[in-house]
Amino acid sequence: QVQLVESGGGLVQAGGSLRLSCAASGRTFSSYAMGWFRQAPGKDREFVAVISWSGHMTYYSDSVKGRFTISRDNAKNTVYLQMNSLKPEDTAVYYCGAVADCTGYGCYLPLQTYDYFGQGTQVTVSS
Repeated sequence: QVQLVESGGGLVQAGGSLRLSCAASGRTFSSYAMGWFRQAPGKDREFVAVISWSGHMTYYSDSVKGRFTISRDNAKNTVYLQMNSLKPEDTAVYYCGAVADCTGYGCYLPLQTYDYFGQGTQVTVSS
């Protein structure tokens, strides 16, 4: 069992930065790939980024590539999402997810792949 708690959301002006954190409970955190998803009002939850259990592999959606960076610290059971050059269209609730068994970029995109999700943290970007 893995429990995930996101933090770091808030209100920021366009062009600003935020760093989200996702703290995980459980001693098996390092065996999970960790992803970030987001859900804007009236829209489906969408993939943002994922990082492998080792941290050596990362994938990003085209909409955030070059602006967001995912990283993890297995000693702290925490995954991060550094968000720079934020845009109003980045406004959403951001969720982290954990997946134990997945290979290849296509595997990480669907929500159904993930074994656990946190409750989310709100990010609002004003224009």
